Amino acid sequence: MTLIERNIRPLVVGGLTQARVVCLLGARQVGKTTLIRSIAAAEHPARYVSLDEPAALEEARTDPTGFVAGRERLAIDEVQRAPELLPAIKRVVDSSNDRGRFLLTGSANILTLPQIADALPGRVDYMTLWPFSQVELVGGRGSFIEDAFDGRALRVTDVPVGRSAYAEQVLRGGFPEAVRSDGAWRIRFFASYLDSILGREVVELGAVRDASATARVLRLVAARSAALTNLSEIGRELGIDHKTVANHLKVLEQLFMIVRLPAWHVNLGHRVVRSAKLHLADTGMLCALIGADADRLESDGAIAGSVFETFAINEIVRLASVSELGPLLSFFHYRDQRRNEIDLVVEHAGGDVVGIEIKASATPRREDAAALRLLRDRLGRRFRLGLVLHLGPDSIPLGDRIEAVPLASIWSE
Repeated sequence: MTLIERNIRPLVVGGLTQARVVCLLGARQVGKTTLIRSIAAAEHPARYVSLDEPAALEEARTDPTGFVAGRERLAIDEVQRAPELLPAIKRVVDSSNDRGRFLLTGSANILTLPQIADALPGRVDYMTLWPFSQVELVGGRGSFIEDAFDGRALRVTDVPVGRSAYAEQVLRGGFPEAVRSDGAWRIRFFASYLDSILGREVVELGAVRDASATARVLRLVAARSAALTNLSEIGRELGIDHKTVANHLKVLEQLFMIVRLPAWHVNLGHRVVRSAKLHLADTGMLCALIGADADRLESDGAIAGSVFETFAINEIVRLASVSELGPLLSFFHYRDQRRNEIDLVVEHAGGDVVGIEIKASATPRREDAAALRLLRDRLGRRFRLGLVLHLGPDSIPLGDRIEAVPLASIWSE
């Protein structure tokens, strides 16, 4: 397979000219190692060390000061495996203003790990590498988010139509190994991947005692991807209490296995539902866990609704991770007691908002935009654009600053 360029690469290289430490976070096997080794061999020469290697890990843990001593730039893979390194790195970068001294990766979100989170305040530029986006896989402008906040929807032509036309993209997801595989081999990859990640990685985080329970929680989240989170209900199904469920979900979030959308609490006139929504972070993994294939995506409307919603939200989150607007954006969902619902609310730090509904149908209807019109009318000028993403071929105006557009608008030229 030809090497697929990662859109985050210029951000990482640019960060190394500005920050003393750059840390690239992301799930296992999304391509972090390939990316930093390539950068360390080209734009930013550095010595590469992997803490997956037993000898390197032992040295880092027993002599962290000696491990990072000297003037040599270091690219250190899987730094969360040796949290002892972080204070030593802090001492090195505090003694010098050299930019790009360390390029780190982590397969757990080290910002949330208590032994690491406060080790390098203000000294690290953190970035997240997600699985491949459709922009990376099939090309496109990748300006969907910027266009939306500019108040315009991209007009596209020659797009897929219907669930079956998008099925391969959805079933494939974005993990590099899954992209290279198909059919049964893809299912085998995800089974092996989950056995590995939900074994060693969960144990190393030390936040839960029973890694097998974390796997069961993940399967329940997959079955309910895009649904409101009910900790007590999940706990009853698994025979554990809701606090334990919350701990397992925290671990899955730390490992970049799930995307959590908090409820948007702005009152649009009705009492809001405050439960978060959870989405699996990759639809290839999601479909493997729930046993969904192309036929099921075509015939089962309930499954298709949750899977396509998760697919769209994953793509938008991946675009945000490489966008200049990304650090200024927060992602939510909205639902109130009158069942007004918006699948994704994207809020800019300056207060502007984009609302997005996702439909697994090729025929958008005016009523699909009812909650977006409510949002527009209550927010006034803060409301930049409302979009109904659908599986049809056409862009259809649905009112002032509201438009139905094909799902492929997220990534197409």
